[in-house]
Amino acid sequence: MAIPNPYAAKYKQNTTATASPGELTLMLYNGCLKFIKLANTAIEKNDVEAKNTNIIKAQNIIRELMVTLKTDSELGQNMLRMYDFVLSRLIDANVKSDRAALAEAEQFVTEFRDTWKEVIAIDRKQRHGQGGQA
Repeated sequence: MAIPNPYAAKYKQNTTATASPGELTLMLYNGCLKFIKLANTAIEKNDVEAKNTNIIKAQNIIRELMVTLKTDSELGQNMLRMYDFVLSRLIDANVKSDRAALAEAEQFVTEFRDTWKEVIAIDRKQRHGQGGQA
């Protein structure tokens, strides 16, 4: 039995508390992918309870992304539709133990995450690259 590290929880709490909104979004994407992978493993092992638990966690993350999304632009509205599609694939994966639906959801979330990583990198470069200019 592993002894819990008392500093790990505090580190995780501090990381979340000090993260920028962009970094929090990236954390949500990474968490969603983690739960999708765990659900896929659970489907392989025919562990219905673990599959359900992890897919619901992934669904909750997608729902959180949906409710915090600004939909006052065409881009925002398109993202909302894509999140809704991912949510429907996760529901299908859960109800039918459909690994293809889960893989499709994973592909979309991976693309969202990778694009978001690029956005964060570009933003950091612009903010920090302009720091010394007058």
